[in-house]
Amino acid sequence: MSKNASTPPHDQFANKSQAWSARFSEPVSDLVKRYTASVGFDQRMAQVDIQGSLAHADMLESIGLISTDDLQAIQRGMQQILQEIQDGKFEWSIDLEDVHLNIEKRLVELIGDAGKRLHTGRSRNDQVATDIRLWLRAEIDTSLELLRQLRHNLAALALKHAETILPGFTHLQVAQPVTFGHHLLAYAEMFARDAERLQDCRKRVNRLPLGAAALAGTSYPIDRERVARTLGFDSVCRNSLDAVSDRDFAIEFCAAAALIMMHVSRLSEELIIWMSPRVGFIQLADRFCTGSSIMPQKKNPDVPELARGKTGRVNGHLVALLTLMKAQPLAYNKDNQEDKEGLYDAADTIRDTLTIFADMVNGITVKADAMRAAAMQGFATATDLADYLVKKGLPFRDAHETVALAVRTCEEQNCDLADLTLEQLQSFHASIENDIFDVLTLEGSVAARNHIGGTAPERVREEANRILWETQN
Repeated sequence: MSKNASTPPHDQFANKSQAWSARFSEPVSDLVKRYTASVGFDQRMAQVDIQGSLAHADMLESIGLISTDDLQAIQRGMQQILQEIQDGKFEWSIDLEDVHLNIEKRLVELIGDAGKRLHTGRSRNDQVATDIRLWLRAEIDTSLELLRQLRHNLAALALKHAETILPGFTHLQVAQPVTFGHHLLAYAEMFARDAERLQDCRKRVNRLPLGAAALAGTSYPIDRERVARTLGFDSVCRNSLDAVSDRDFAIEFCAAAALIMMHVSRLSEELIIWMSPRVGFIQLADRFCTGSSIMPQKKNPDVPELARGKTGRVNGHLVALLTLMKAQPLAYNKDNQEDKEGLYDAADTIRDTLTIFADMVNGITVKADAMRAAAMQGFATATDLADYLVKKGLPFRDAHETVALAVRTCEEQNCDLADLTLEQLQSFHASIENDIFDVLTLEGSVAARNHIGGTAPERVREEANRILWETQN
């Protein structure tokens, strides 16, 4: 008898663990195993994979596809597997490719045939799509809570500094006086929009793909709505092809994450500038800074610098996901295995960054005198003088030109507009009266903008209190 005849085909790879090994005539090479396996990174989805499997098993039992005994065995087995994973005792195998097959093999070892029945009516295609959505939904909820905390801390600091004068800049040139509190609330607004985007993204994440199977659904009488309710999904995906191949929700999350990091990066840039001795507006708490290995005097703002750098990697994950999906035909393709690492890293990055920044805001020491001194440079109240002349009846363009001449005079005399005498100011326009000096003060300038969104301290306090109330309730 020949060698081939003596070895029944179905026994040739009896020790192989792939779910599909009976179809193939030679084993996968070790290099291909490493190249195609995702278990090294997707095992972080183990808990949600078990959660999804339990909901699926519950549904199968409810429609009579598995017995109550099978369901109870699956529940016991999954509980043991979850405990093994949490205790670090679970043995992950690259031969089993991914988190799903690793858990399934262990389940079969523990409970036998009942474990084999679990995969009835589903595919790894809809299974992984469900797992990603469950995992991402939790990450979004975490990020929303961190954004709430960051906004709360920004508002609390803003309330303390509603009257602390700070120069406002355009083109990095002194433009008009604002307050430090007003400036901080600008970032609170940015992060509020970030929260809105995540909340909106969550709606599209929270749709159940399970039941789409490989791509065409299943002939079993499954109850997708029951599974959706069990797992807390708002609805089910309405097309089986789209359900397994859609990664729009992941792209949308990465876009929201990129915007969060862009806002963090803008704040980081300002913290770095403000902390420079040449500016000296603030100090950061030591726990967010490092020193130099050679220069003993250095205190480097490493956290904001690194956050500014990490913005680039999150932007890169967004572009990578867009590129990954741009040429994929329906339905599922192995390309989609590449969706996870970038998505995981984007979520990890914003979670860690927001956690640190919420704490770092509390560690800001404000140097109010330096801020005020800087606001005295650059003729920050020039616009106030122009507005004063307009209220006296002068057309704005004429007022603009008049004030420009006054600024030029001050530059020549090395003084500020507020340093000019009444007679000197009247030489630029006769309508200027003694009340001009209230207008030319920094405090008068910020107080004059007493409207919603303005710099007036009472408006800053009002807005800070609104955000504090919103983030506490």
